[in-house]
Amino acid sequence: ASNTADTLFQEVLGRKDKADSTRNALNVLQRFKFLFNLPLNIERNIQKGDYDVVINDYEKAKSLFGKTEVQVFKKYYAEVETRIEALRELLLDKLLETPSTLHDQKRYIRYLSDLHAPGDPAWQCIGAQHQWILQLMHNCKESYVKEQKGSNSLLHSPMLDLESDVRPSPIGHLGQTASLKRGSSFQSGRDDAWRYKAPQQVVFVEKLTKLVVSQLPNFWKLWISYVNGSLFSETAEKSGQMERSKKNARQRQNDFKKMIQEVMHSLVKLIRGALLPFSLREGELRQYGGWEMKSELSGQWLTHVIQTVRLSSESLTALEIPNDMLQIIQDLILDLRVRCIIVTLQHTAEDIKRLAEKEDWVVDNEGLTSLPSQFEQCIIHSLQSLKTVLDCKPGEASVFQQQKTQEDVCQLSIGIMQVFIDCLEQLSTKPDGDIDTSHLSVDVSSPDLFGSIHEDSSLSSEQRLLIALSNCRYLERHTFLNIAEHFEKHGFQGVDKITQVSMESLKELDQRLFEMYIEFKADPIVGSLEPGIYAGYFDWKDCLVPTG
Repeated sequence: ASNTADTLFQEVLGRKDKADSTRNALNVLQRFKFLFNLPLNIERNIQKGDYDVVINDYEKAKSLFGKTEVQVFKKYYAEVETRIEALRELLLDKLLETPSTLHDQKRYIRYLSDLHAPGDPAWQCIGAQHQWILQLMHNCKESYVKEQKGSNSLLHSPMLDLESDVRPSPIGHLGQTASLKRGSSFQSGRDDAWRYKAPQQVVFVEKLTKLVVSQLPNFWKLWISYVNGSLFSETAEKSGQMERSKKNARQRQNDFKKMIQEVMHSLVKLIRGALLPFSLREGELRQYGGWEMKSELSGQWLTHVIQTVRLSSESLTALEIPNDMLQIIQDLILDLRVRCIIVTLQHTAEDIKRLAEKEDWVVDNEGLTSLPSQFEQCIIHSLQSLKTVLDCKPGEASVFQQQKTQEDVCQLSIGIMQVFIDCLEQLSTKPDGDIDTSHLSVDVSSPDLFGSIHEDSSLSSEQRLLIALSNCRYLERHTFLNIAEHFEKHGFQGVDKITQVSMESLKELDQRLFEMYIEFKADPIVGSLEPGIYAGYFDWKDCLVPTG
């Protein structure tokens, strides 16, 4: 009977065992479907960018199956680890990708930290951003140098499309807002005609400083977040990561300081290469220069550049970067200010040389032409154009702090005065034919001397000498003293020396012109007496030698 029962129910029992086995397998699959579906879910969520979901699932799987000995679970968990490793690589690539926003950088760093990525992703990101900024700066220089030489090949490079690629920065906007109020160079709506007229070096400095002011704030904030550990959420489980981050930051403070200094040095040397190439060594000039210097920038453009660099310095100072890291920018501003003063005074001397062409010999009631007044106004206008350059902004040193600068400015100022004195001498001693005058004999004692000059546009040499003497006397008593006051008002050093040397030179000219005038007036008298002296053909040789 037993055998018969086994025969009858064997098939049924076999199907039952198979069903139970299948049911158990389904129960296992259902119970652990999270792990079995996790590799596919990870891939899908990565494609959608749901990294938070991936990290949460990974943490859960790691806590449940990280130390399992079940072969099936170990196999699937290994698949999970493979995909997580690929995610780490993907996130690291995204982290080091440039350009990128500070928000994205912090997000990727947190993801990598939660995934226990090896190394220090935050520091890798800081290093990548540092190299990116340096590359941007040098590419900016190369593009403008090539454009100056007639090539626009790099000007439209994606790395230089600052309007779309640079990361937004509140500090950058702060600097731009301030500059808008002051009419500065960062004005985004600047007229294209201005850029067309501006020298390439000036436009380059504007672009370069704008680049640094827009990029450096986020770079600095990333470091601050790295230092204080705020890259990680301040929860209990992340406290260990925060402490490790702070410890790493303390160890790398000097390295980061060198990064900031390298950016500042590159900024300053690139500007020096464009505007002050003589201040760089030969090796530095090859790296940071390359500009075609057909002529030096005028004082007006140098003043504009100084304002641009000053605003950049203010924006960087607002980041609370230590002053010792920004001192190199202050040194650059000082050198630019000194150069601007030197160039302006040199151009002023050239302008004064051309005053001789404007002399119309029209004499006023005081016996003066407009030349002394034009000379004084030219000096005043030059000094007024230097007012913003001479004024010291917070943190800046006086342009006259160095003895050499004082001496150079003093000599240039004396040179300007001497140029005008030479101009007076040239006008008063120029041959009559050069200025189309007729030879008129005018009595110096005539009360209508200057009246006749008003009426007749042509002057004799005697008249020009007399007018020049009148101008010299006015310069000595009024103009030179007024100019000395303006020099002192603008903080020039050695004003007494400038005045003394100029006065001595003026008096020497006055004496020479007076002697020339006396000679002109004496010649007719000598000419009339001389024939009578020799009328009797008297000769001392015929006289006896006195004896006794």
